[in-house]
Amino acid sequence: MAQSDRLILFGRYPVPGRTKTRLIPLLGAARAADLQRHLTEKTLRTDQSLSRRQPVDLEACLEGGSPTKWRRWFGPYGIFSEQIPGDLGSRMKAAFLEAFRQGARQVVLHGTDIPGVTPEHLEEAFSALRRSDLVLGPSTDGGYWLIGLKKPADLFDGMEWGSSSVFDKTVAAARAQGLSIHVLSPLADIDTAEALRRYMPEWAAPQPYASVIIPTLNEEGQIEETIRRARSPDAEIIVVDGGSEDRTVDKAEQAGAKVLKGPRGRARQQNRGAAAAKASVLLFLHADTILPGDYVAQVFDTLMDRRVGLGAFRFKTDLNNPLMKAIEVVTNLRAKYLRLPYGDQALFIRRSYFLGLGGFPDLAIGEDLFFVRLALKRGCLGIAPAHAITSGRRWEKVGLFRATLINQLILAGFALRISPESLAALYHRVAKKKGRI
Repeated sequence: MAQSDRLILFGRYPVPGRTKTRLIPLLGAARAADLQRHLTEKTLRTDQSLSRRQPVDLEACLEGGSPTKWRRWFGPYGIFSEQIPGDLGSRMKAAFLEAFRQGARQVVLHGTDIPGVTPEHLEEAFSALRRSDLVLGPSTDGGYWLIGLKKPADLFDGMEWGSSSVFDKTVAAARAQGLSIHVLSPLADIDTAEALRRYMPEWAAPQPYASVIIPTLNEEGQIEETIRRARSPDAEIIVVDGGSEDRTVDKAEQAGAKVLKGPRGRARQQNRGAAAAKASVLLFLHADTILPGDYVAQVFDTLMDRRVGLGAFRFKTDLNNPLMKAIEVVTNLRAKYLRLPYGDQALFIRRSYFLGLGGFPDLAIGEDLFFVRLALKRGCLGIAPAHAITSGRRWEKVGLFRATLINQLILAGFALRISPESLAALYHRVAKKKGRI
């Protein structure tokens, strides 16, 4: 078997609360994990750039996640492997030994927390290994951001990983074994709040990971519970009221939401909330829908799939009725196979993509349907595993069969290109629904 060079990206699959934990007090659990995602993807692009310049096998050796999640995140990449249990030294040592066992000629391993790494750094590392036994890239905190070898060496045992003496002790161990060493330029490791503020100040400003946007009109009976269940350290809650005549606004403010007032109409109100949002992810929530307790983590993991353009939760109501259960099954099958989730399923999307699409179309009815179709022209639909539970009040008031029939008539009307204004008039006349935007 012909020998080849191997470049190992050594990192973690981002999980809120378990990734970049030292930065959680500053960023929050979800944004700390999102920083890990950002840094890893930047490193990934650097490695791919190198592979276009010179022959090298790319490997991602990761902790956490699963092979399926890794492939969804990285896309077409190269070799995927899982880090073994143990300390950092044991895991790196195992990665090197396995690469050499598979026939690699030279192996370079680097972390994912170094925003300053370039293809030129990696080119230098492989070039230096032709003349030296060991290549090290020192980090400014006393560790190293890269290590390269052309044969196995005993450099990983007995280290106090995370201390400021790792680089010096590694150099001493290499010299004791008679290894020749090439040292690259020092680079900063982003693992503390101080380093983040210095080298990536755009990430250091406090902001939420998700903005939950709730359009309201006369929802005083629902809004407090909806807000209470949506509260999260990683999210801001924005209520956009369309002119309620009850105590919706007062109750939303008392529940801790930021309240805006805008022109009536769900599309307009949701676009108004998106314009005021601070987060990188937008979640559009109906006032009578309850999110699952870990919704931020589920949104995060769903959007880790690089193919996903729009996400939604599974559909469920608070009605314990056999016909309603059947409707829930059909609705979830429709979302999965026809890629047509309801707005009741708490649609979520990256803010940059939402703005690029121009927001929700200003329609009298069916703005969520049109938006879903628009968003999925350039991306896949991601369905989070948990349910968003919506109130069954509309079905109870109109009747389960009748409400379902109305929904299907609206869908058929759109397919026949009947104007949204005509369909809205039909909807309100047949459903006789009051107070719905």
